[in-house]
Amino acid sequence: MGDTATTHHTKSANNGANDNQIGFKSRVSVIGSGSWGSVAAKLVAFNTLNLSSFHDEVKMWVFEETLQSGEKLTDAINRTNENVKYLPGIKLGKNVIADPDLDNAVEDANMLVFVTPHQFIDNICKSLVGKVRSDAEAISLIKGMEVKIEGPCLISTYISEQLGINCSVLMGANLANEVQDVEGVELCGTLKNVVAIAAGFVDGLDMGNNTKAAIIRFGLREMREFCKLLFSSVKDDTFFESCGVADVITTCFGGRNRKVAEAFARNGGKRSFDELEAEMLQGQKLQGVTTVREVYEVLRHRGLLELFPLFATVHEICSGCLPPSAIVIYSEKKNIFPV
Repeated sequence: MGDTATTHHTKSANNGANDNQIGFKSRVSVIGSGSWGSVAAKLVAFNTLNLSSFHDEVKMWVFEETLQSGEKLTDAINRTNENVKYLPGIKLGKNVIADPDLDNAVEDANMLVFVTPHQFIDNICKSLVGKVRSDAEAISLIKGMEVKIEGPCLISTYISEQLGINCSVLMGANLANEVQDVEGVELCGTLKNVVAIAAGFVDGLDMGNNTKAAIIRFGLREMREFCKLLFSSVKDDTFFESCGVADVITTCFGGRNRKVAEAFARNGGKRSFDELEAEMLQGQKLQGVTTVREVYEVLRHRGLLELFPLFATVHEICSGCLPPSAIVIYSEKKNIFPV
């Protein structure tokens, strides 16, 4: 279990008021069906079978695809009880039902688990307005943020504002303690992918573990300062929880963002991230590059780029303005933050 934090949104009248009667059972829907979404559905489904207060069935919304065999992904999941494309070989549980219809997938659910690439959350939420129960509770496993003219918006906050329901956050590597710092927890899960891309550049250039360790250290520093500039309430202790340093280290030594960034650097930046994503991830989405651009826009709008040389340099490399080798000289730029 990862670190959790909760953000609150005042809810409207309870359309499910009769559900307080004896015998009411909660119903869970998982919105998303990539590798992480499938894992979430499997874990939720296991627990609903073992808890009498929940309906056994767990619906998992699937963005429909056609497999090379010609079979629809949804049909393949329901036939084999596996996500044959994104989590092959792992049984999800007979009570997991894949559904390509978003409205149908969330119907009657009073617990919603959001686990999609963050660039899709805007359209998903807009599609769900007026479709979810007013007494529903949500939890976001999504890493990323929405960037608006007035400033960045956390995904959990965006879900709450769009749907008028409470939304919690689950992030982190492996600790079970609860962290009461929703902004810190969610931003750590977002910003770690920027640092992982930088680490991938170092790997692709064969610069060694010492350089990679330095990049991770600088990245953690900029993560902390970025969080505190946006949300003064962010706690230093959060960065020492599993959602902080532990998750950053894990992501910088594994994961798709580091992997694709390594390939990008080995090709000297001659192949685009979109091309590498399509070739290497087989339909999965690379969220880090989008986050890099969003972070850059926040810093540019506030005139703070000079204070975040690593984040700025990663963006310039990703956008083709600098070669991957620039990752090792970024630290020569002015930086006022203490290590």
